[in-house]
Amino acid sequence: MKKEQLRELSVDELKAKLHDDTDALENLRFQKAMQQLENPIKIREIRREIAQIKTVLREYEIGIRK
Repeated sequence: MKKEQLRELSVDELKAKLHDDTDALENLRFQKAMQQLENPIKIREIRREIAQIKTVLREYEIGIRK
């Protein structure tokens, strides 16, 4: 997801997306451990998206976004 799309989501939608991404990251790490991961770049993309979501949530928390 792009940064602009993340900024348009509500707090509840961001929290749901964060939960989905953390589950996906756990699944990808499990696949990597079992040596069944086809696209290892996907782990980096998911980690980056999680960081972006946490940044937007923090902006809401401290009042930068409303």
